[in-house]
Amino acid sequence: MKAVTFERFGGPEVLTYGERAAPLPEAGEALVRVRACGVNHLDLWVRAGLPGLEPEMPHILGNDVVGEIVALGAGVKHLSVGQKTLVNPTLSCGVCPACANGDDHLCRSYDVLGRRRNGGYAELVAVPAANCLPYPDRLSWEKAAAVPLVFMTAWHMLVTRARVRPGDDVLVIGAGSGVGSAALQVARLFGARVIATAGTAEKLDLALTIGAHDAIDHSREDVAARARALTGKKGVDVVVEHVGGRMFEAAVAALARDGRL
Repeated sequence: MKAVTFERFGGPEVLTYGERAAPLPEAGEALVRVRACGVNHLDLWVRAGLPGLEPEMPHILGNDVVGEIVALGAGVKHLSVGQKTLVNPTLSCGVCPACANGDDHLCRSYDVLGRRRNGGYAELVAVPAANCLPYPDRLSWEKAAAVPLVFMTAWHMLVTRARVRPGDDVLVIGAGSGVGSAALQVARLFGARVIATAGTAEKLDLALTIGAHDAIDHSREDVAARARALTGKKGVDVVVEHVGGRMFEAAVAALARDGRL
């Protein structure tokens, strides 16, 4: 099969395109023909060799995979060859107390596809069959491949942790990013009023287009002061903050009493 691999850490120049042996699905796995694969910051960090993210070489990156199932390992009964799938990129044991409680991110064997295990920058990838989710047919391959990691992150932040509710005022800092734009849409799905921040006119327009009620240019405006003005001086109920630096201080200052960050 064709694949993009790397054998040493560095910039984009370490990536090479060529032939690799195709994987075979083991028991409990599915072999997926990749139709599209997203690009995440995690790919860049793994390629750079950040501490704790050093895979065995050569390695294939790629977290967000969509495609068609072409083969099944032993014991897989709930999937069929030819089925379209969106792959959940998070990997866990599925049986420990954390996994049984729905906290798979706390599993001792937690990982992400493409971090240590070969990912989707290839024609074929073997994944746990349990990670093969139904494909959203209304989306193109490319759009569907932009969904998994960022929307799962946003969902965990807003729904699992912040427990967003209808009527909440939600401030999304950095709404032009993948996680930020996903968080904006998740908050709207739950009936929240969304205030988005971004640093360019293009990203501010995008935030308003996909559902933000108000937008703040965080490169020019005082985010906390503007957020409080938009909420009658109350402050926001929830802040989604994944940028860091000075934005963290703004996030804390924008929160209402008993707000969730």
